[in-house]
Amino acid sequence: MSIFGEVLTAMVTPFQEDGSVNYAVAEKLAVHLIEHGSHGLVVCGTTGESPTLSWEEEFELFRVVQQAVAGRAKVIAGTGSNSTEEAIAATQKAATLGLDGTLQVVPYYNKPPQEGLYQHFRAIAEANPDIALMLYNIPGRTGQNLLPETVARLAEVKNIVAIKEASGSLDQVGQVRRMTPPEFSIYSGDDSLTLPMLSVGGEGVVSVASHLVGDRLQTMIQDFKKGAVSAAQQLHLELLPLFKALFVTANPIPVKAALRLQGWEVGATRLPLDDLPDRVETIALKTALVELGLL
Repeated sequence: MSIFGEVLTAMVTPFQEDGSVNYAVAEKLAVHLIEHGSHGLVVCGTTGESPTLSWEEEFELFRVVQQAVAGRAKVIAGTGSNSTEEAIAATQKAATLGLDGTLQVVPYYNKPPQEGLYQHFRAIAEANPDIALMLYNIPGRTGQNLLPETVARLAEVKNIVAIKEASGSLDQVGQVRRMTPPEFSIYSGDDSLTLPMLSVGGEGVVSVASHLVGDRLQTMIQDFKKGAVSAAQQLHLELLPLFKALFVTANPIPVKAALRLQGWEVGATRLPLDDLPDRVETIALKTALVELGLL
């Protein structure tokens, strides 16, 4: 098993009514998640609305979540940036908290070439040799694809240990698996592709749905790994409507709506994201939650 585990929740950031971060709810939610299937928590990733958080808010979230789980789960800090110097500085500060790893997204908007991507991630890793790095490839948001050949070069760097792969391509995942050592872990960045990715060498998932069905995701992965493929397939098919409903509009709008429906005081999303409107998307989300007994 990877040093991070198999089910990692990409944790939402709760907000109060005035839009400030609700650290008390973040603490409670972190504990709830690790008690319901999560081996680790990714804090201040895309699902945590990192683009609209200040550095001060992010570091306080790292501290609060780390303290809340108290060694019972891995804490991975989203400290990536499209500025190499900023990513290095943020990672260095996160490392002082004793976190277990950092998530490093492909630089967005400036679309560096593959050699630039290699040098970017290598520089962050070498400046922070005592903390593990997980690469994050999500070309739909960043505008650039981290190619398997580049991942293979980066996997040779000692503390680059994993990738969150959200390109949507199983062929690409298979190529990464072929070209990297077995100890280099590949995580699905899409809940609906978790099971297919396991079949081509994936380790687990950095999940949004695990806010709601973490135990069931954990069971699905363990079933697959012990050879109970039909049972894993059945769970995948049961959860598929929820996976789709959580992405009827931009993440994390739907998952925060689902959590509010369950009574969690996670608040709204920050602009430019907006709350899920009361229309077809809301109906699909509620239907999926009811069918799984989550409401």
